[in-house]
Amino acid sequence: MTSVPPPPFDPELAAALELIKEMIQPGMTPEDIEFVRQGPGIALLADLDLTLGGAFEVEDRTVPGPEGSPEISLLICRPTSPAPDRPRPVVYHVHGGGMVIGNNRVGVDVPLEWARELDMVVVSVEYRLAPENPHPAPVEDVYAGLLWTVEHAKELGADPERIVIAGASAGGGLGAALGLLLRDRQGPRPLGQLLMCPMLDDRNDTPSSHQMAGLGVWDRTANATGWGALLGERRGGPDVSPYAAPARAEDLTGLPPAFLDVGSAETFRDEVVAFASRIWQAGGVAELHVWPGGFHGFDGFAPQAALSKSARAAHLDWLRRLLAD
Repeated sequence: MTSVPPPPFDPELAAALELIKEMIQPGMTPEDIEFVRQGPGIALLADLDLTLGGAFEVEDRTVPGPEGSPEISLLICRPTSPAPDRPRPVVYHVHGGGMVIGNNRVGVDVPLEWARELDMVVVSVEYRLAPENPHPAPVEDVYAGLLWTVEHAKELGADPERIVIAGASAGGGLGAALGLLLRDRQGPRPLGQLLMCPMLDDRNDTPSSHQMAGLGVWDRTANATGWGALLGERRGGPDVSPYAAPARAEDLTGLPPAFLDVGSAETFRDEVVAFASRIWQAGGVAELHVWPGGFHGFDGFAPQAALSKSARAAHLDWLRRLLAD
């Protein structure tokens, strides 16, 4: 594919990229995985105040994993304010990290802000990482954690009928895969799925993946590394499960309402736009935002930028409307 020039980064975000480029390079290789896992970003997560100044009671709970597999860790954050008349809705959060990095504290500050605003319980799942644990280990862990959350909702003061799946990047891809798995196994039906810059397509061959090579924080090389870790030699081939790469799903009917967003200047742009379009073509409900000049995960790296504030407001607005129905 002939590469064409990429769309420009938003000026504020371009300045933020300059500041972080020493810490984060776009082209992660398999040899880099262990180094990135030990990086400062992950270490800093231990210092996060997950109570948000006392607004939440925080608990790490070990629960049964998939049959025959190890137990999984759930981070459970419940509001400390007096219980409302009806059980609280739940954000079931799946962390990002390219399928190879991270834990259940990565990115959880975002759903905690929603939960503080909308009086929700947050459950963030820790799943086994590739390449040590290839597909289907990560998505099966995410599925097992969701089932536990539904079964124990009463104990959490939560409403099993009002669970919203949420995740960014790999977490968004696993969230989309979870939606497919719950539909196909006739499992509990989530209220909605909030998929932020989700990682959906192992084929890594869209125009945006070529345009953004070597740019931003997650490019085509890094994407090949993540998908290769998850799928091994199957990556890009004919036999990839939609529960690994949701873009492979032939049938997108019967899914919960979805919110999808992505930057115009990132690898995942075209696969996210295509996935939203296919939900509409299947008669489903989806809201899609393409943020002009946004790089991958821009609102996490540069939360003060005007575009980041718009994106975060859109997430909260969609959630508020979803919960009001």
